Amino acid sequence: MHARAGGRVTALCDALLLGKVFEQGGRTLDLKTYRAFYEGRKVSEKEAVELIKEAESLNLVGKKSLAAAKKAVGVEASAAKRVKGVPHLQVYRV
Repeated sequence: MHARAGGRVTALCDALLLGKVFEQGGRTLDLKTYRAFYEGRKVSEKEAVELIKEAESLNLVGKKSLAAAKKAVGVEASAAKRVKGVPHLQVYRV
């Protein structure tokens, strides 16, 4: 997974998805144009869990990223929207 943490948003994306574009039914998940948003440093699942626990808001893409969120804060993968089977979820804490 790649993570970009800081400020208000922590973004996690499964490494194999970076640089790809997924389109389905008028929805686009563009990880090519927005690669820099997600591509911070490569992190382990353990590190991802800690980043998620500290985050104010989350932007998660991919099965591994969502699995880390489930471990960290109980987020269910079923809450994610999917484009071509790739889960994408935004979580805002108020």
